[in-house]
Amino acid sequence: MTTTATATKQFMSTDQLLEHWQGHRNLTRRVIEAFPEKELFEFSVGGMRPFAKLAVELISIAGPALKGIINENMEAYNEEGFNPKTKEEILKKWDEETEVINHYFNQISEERFQETFNLFGQYEFPVYQNILYFVDNEIHHRGQGYAYLRALGIEPPFFWERF
Repeated sequence: MTTTATATKQFMSTDQLLEHWQGHRNLTRRVIEAFPEKELFEFSVGGMRPFAKLAVELISIAGPALKGIINENMEAYNEEGFNPKTKEEILKKWDEETEVINHYFNQISEERFQETFNLFGQYEFPVYQNILYFVDNEIHHRGQGYAYLRALGIEPPFFWERF
């Protein structure tokens, strides 16, 4: 049995991670845009939440969580403060949160990515794992949006076109 030396080069830079995440956010934004207004807020399959509710969840996690990490604030998760009534409101808030993400993400030092942080006072993991969770959660909910769009007879955006 042979072993290999431990790699000394990192797999991905923090800039590349942010670019990857923002690519997913760009695609999710296009999924929101693809929904007709009424169906965005009302249509669901199998008792799942309408896509507007899923989008509000995503909006309520990423920016506030990064702000909490930077400020070392473990305030509880809350999506009650944003109750959009239109697709336009969701897209506007989505774009605002994109800038919040860029602002706070760029303040996380390389060392902080390895630090454990109790996100929202209930998810105690290294910062990098919390960030990967944000991306994974978005992909999961975007998949629900794809299923909804297909059920509505709407072709969703190609999943590989993130920019």
